Amino acid sequence: MAAPGSVEEMRSRVVLGEFGVRNVHTTDFPGNYSGYNDAWDQQRFEKNFRVDMIHMDESTLEFDMVGIDAAIANAFRRILLAEVPTMAVEKVFVYNNTSIVQDEILAHRLGLIPICADPRLFEYKSEEDECDEINTLQFQLKIKCSRNLQAARESSDPNELYINHKVYSKHMEWVPLGSQADNMNANFRPVHDDILIAQLRPGQEIDVLMHCVKGIGKDHAKFSPVATASYRLLPEITLLQPVEGEAAERLKKCFSSGVIEIEEIRGKKVARVANARLDTFSREIFRHDDLKNLVRLARVRDHYIFSVESTGILPPDVLVSEAIKVLMGKCQRFLEELKSIQKK
Repeated sequence: MAAPGSVEEMRSRVVLGEFGVRNVHTTDFPGNYSGYNDAWDQQRFEKNFRVDMIHMDESTLEFDMVGIDAAIANAFRRILLAEVPTMAVEKVFVYNNTSIVQDEILAHRLGLIPICADPRLFEYKSEEDECDEINTLQFQLKIKCSRNLQAARESSDPNELYINHKVYSKHMEWVPLGSQADNMNANFRPVHDDILIAQLRPGQEIDVLMHCVKGIGKDHAKFSPVATASYRLLPEITLLQPVEGEAAERLKKCFSSGVIEIEEIRGKKVARVANARLDTFSREIFRHDDLKNLVRLARVRDHYIFSVESTGILPPDVLVSEAIKVLMGKCQRFLEELKSIQKK
């Protein structure tokens, strides 16, 4: 832990005070602090940099990225949001729509339905290109509502009275183009079957054809592969003095569940920091005059906790790896531009 007020604290910690936040600006550049060599060094970076996997399931991923600058961390976040490609409905051909949902609203709702299709199997489609098996996925939605003749006469429940009165994403059927069914060996479909698209009444119907293309979130939010992608700095909570008895109980209530624990030591209740990572830094502690000077709140400047939640199109670990590839491509193009300028 860096000593309060020291140069090391200014270089490595963001400190949260009662009336503001200190050390928010990056200061690790050459010549800023006497006695410190802050020039970028590849060997030192490789030694300090690490990625720790914390939790992963089908749709969410939490991992730590340690030893990087805020600019790099934010680059990963922005790429995840806006530059990892996916497949989404781009054009809707309406052959018949007698529902109360207008054509343009229906097309917009269809466009926002996440499609379970690996974008790495497809190429980008330009305005001049024809739709083919390499750049387009085709879906059909054809459904008509009718009255249920077997329903009880006194029933007023639409689920009993009508057949197909709710149009869900599960009614979207993949229509293979060319040799897609043979070559791609995949069952393309909406990620979720229970997304409500429209409601119908007897005699009303929807008959549309949809073309899905490859795109990125920078062009339209429907192509974004994540529901959310965020990061935060690792919290650091330090007790400057022992906190005992009733004060320890009040201290525990000032933080998120699991952050502070109470221990019995020689018959006394003593507070200790159990897991600072769980805290959201509400700064509730500063409302207690007798406690606020007993605790130091800080965040580790180069330790980023990433949270990625996929929409279900691709697993979250694949999304992170694809984001890294995009960033590597950007760096490579930048180096090539530098070389071309030097040649001139």
